Amino acid sequence: MGKIIIKNAVKRKPGYLYYVDGKGNVCEAKMARGGKKKAAKKKKAAKKKKSSKKKKRR
Repeated sequence: MGKIIIKNAVKRKPGYLYYVDGKGNVCEAKMARGGKKKAAKKKKAAKKKKSSKKKKRR
């Protein structure tokens, strides 16, 4: 594991991942998930489909 050299050197934003690249730069990448929580969606009542009666052929 590495050592912490400076604390709070970068202001972090929610939903971003921070890492040190091969050249030693601190990089910021958008996470695929995370960050802001989405508002809950209201569920609509499902419409009932009318069943079509088919006649049986003999």
